[in-house]
Amino acid sequence: MDVIDVFPRLQMFRFRIGQAYLWRDGPELTLIDAGTVGEGPAIAAAIRDLGHRPEDVRRVVLTHWHPDHAGSAAEVAAWAGAEVLAHRLDAPVVRGEVPGPPPVLLDWERPLWEHAMTVPPAPPTHVDRDLADGDVLDFGGGAHVVGAPGHTGGSIGIHLPEHGVLFTGDSVANVGQLMLGTFNVDRARALESYGRLAALGADTACFGHGDPLVGGAARALRESAEREAAEAARPTPSADRDSRLEVENRGPLTGA
Repeated sequence: MDVIDVFPRLQMFRFRIGQAYLWRDGPELTLIDAGTVGEGPAIAAAIRDLGHRPEDVRRVVLTHWHPDHAGSAAEVAAWAGAEVLAHRLDAPVVRGEVPGPPPVLLDWERPLWEHAMTVPPAPPTHVDRDLADGDVLDFGGGAHVVGAPGHTGGSIGIHLPEHGVLFTGDSVANVGQLMLGTFNVDRARALESYGRLAALGADTACFGHGDPLVGGAARALRESAEREAAEAARPTPSADRDSRLEVENRGPLTGA
């Protein structure tokens, strides 16, 4: 696992697939997503290297139920009873009460999906609080939950207006290019959610996949969301998007 400083109170934890973020309010820590199963020890080591204790994690906020985001949530929560929070529509999947619905794949997404399927399933994890659009969480000066359905039914963004920071989860990706996230259960709703997130005007955007945008994120997100909407409106959407994508830590995707 790599640790990348986004800025002094925000670190990104980059895993083999996907990433999580650590927000620091003095001694109190919040983890946004938790990586794949088994990443708990690496996360704990990184927290110690930053001068904190793993027990300082007060909450784990899940942007959605996928196993590369929720996989280690139970491990982290077990350290000192950290709260686990997820949207009410994804919480039953996180708890293991119902299976997660599969995505509706476009043709160019299928090779990427084969790579994503190498992620081990997440164990059932308790969820202490079911979230809804408009909730405000007690970190980062007031973290606003932004409903962003489409990637999953209960996907959310987390917006910190005081700091100009937006965590998009997988509703937006920055892998090879800034784009709508892949593997959506409802692409039309995902496009609407992209536009909603872009309209928040965040200066820094942190994604579930790909490097954060630090400074100027608002304009980049708005322009990308507009391009995606225009692309979707075409009678025959472009089929060569895969040639511009990269698979995390594997370089450009070829042979698609």
